[in-house]
Amino acid sequence: MSKPRLQPGPDHPITITPTGSRVTVTAGGKVVADTTNALTLQEASYPPVQYVPLADVDPALITATDHQTYCPYKGEASYWSLPDAPNSVWGYQEPYDAVAEIKGYIAFYPDKAEVRIADRTAAS
Repeated sequence: MSKPRLQPGPDHPITITPTGSRVTVTAGGKVVADTTNALTLQEASYPPVQYVPLADVDPALITATDHQTYCPYKGEASYWSLPDAPNSVWGYQEPYDAVAEIKGYIAFYPDKAEVRIADRTAAS
């Protein structure tokens, strides 16, 4: 059975914009990511999520897992683990066209890593 594939629209908007500030991600006292190229994804009424380029993530601090989830708006999500937080990082390696900008970017669950935008703490 095929999975539903939905387009963002007025009832479920998704916007992706450059964050425009430095974003750092820390976990377990270590800097996992540090970038000035983050994207802010705002989906419907959910809190905004910071997506950071994989190129700006310390590869020694994340490990790919076989866990996956599905979003009808974005596609199949792949997961990575932080040293003490399994499946706490996700990204869309082949996102749907409507959110193609997040290809090559990952996001972090806010209860597993601290995501900071410039001088403030982000929701995610």
